[in-house]
Amino acid sequence: MGKLVSVLDCFSTSERALTVGDIAARTGLPRSTAHRSINALKEVGFLDQDRRRDSYRLGLKLFQLGTTVLHSMDIQSEARPFVEALSTLTGENVHLCVFDGERMVFVESADGGATGSQNATITMELTHCHNTSVGKATLAFQPESVIDRLTSNDLAVYTEHSISDPVVLREELAKIRSQGFAFDLQEHQLNVCCVAAPIRNASGNVFAAVSVSGPLARMSEENLRSYAPFVVSHADAISRRLGYVPKSAD
Repeated sequence: MGKLVSVLDCFSTSERALTVGDIAARTGLPRSTAHRSINALKEVGFLDQDRRRDSYRLGLKLFQLGTTVLHSMDIQSEARPFVEALSTLTGENVHLCVFDGERMVFVESADGGATGSQNATITMELTHCHNTSVGKATLAFQPESVIDRLTSNDLAVYTEHSISDPVVLREELAKIRSQGFAFDLQEHQLNVCCVAAPIRNASGNVFAAVSVSGPLARMSEENLRSYAPFVVSHADAISRRLGYVPKSAD
């Protein structure tokens, strides 16, 4: 891992493109080792290759991760009071998640009215978009190209209730866009149901979602619908705190 980080550290705003020789010289690694490290980073999208110049530059994946980190930092501090308030209001668990371009990243939670202790497991947990309420609430408002990309491969099945058919998923996403909130009816975990609403940034783009979740015994679809207006109103409040200004109806 240290060798890979040392390769990434070679790049700067003044040296955006480097050859294998440049990287080997800056890191002190043998050229063959530097080349293997570069290939490993290229495979996961952390480096891109310019074949015309036989050089490398930082990849788009790093930009996506950096954007997620910045969003997470802003949204954690700004949204925490609303996450706690929603948990207190409903008496259920509340989760706040950010979209990283492929999956949802958990960044904040409150447990039954009291903020849950944050740890690496909660903060860094990733979930698919198609089988969680936060994921569907976010995915529904993404550009068509993003929806195409995330529904083109096989959809992972977690329970017997998981959506595995892209056509069915697209129908549900259309419904979510219309009603403004999403359900997870035991799709990610048996006996757990959730309702979530999208969060927008200052530009009006949906990049996160907040959800209320609980056991099936308390979270029937009827109860989820009764919670939906509260989830939507708190999601809207977070969006406004982040600078989003809804368009006024003419």
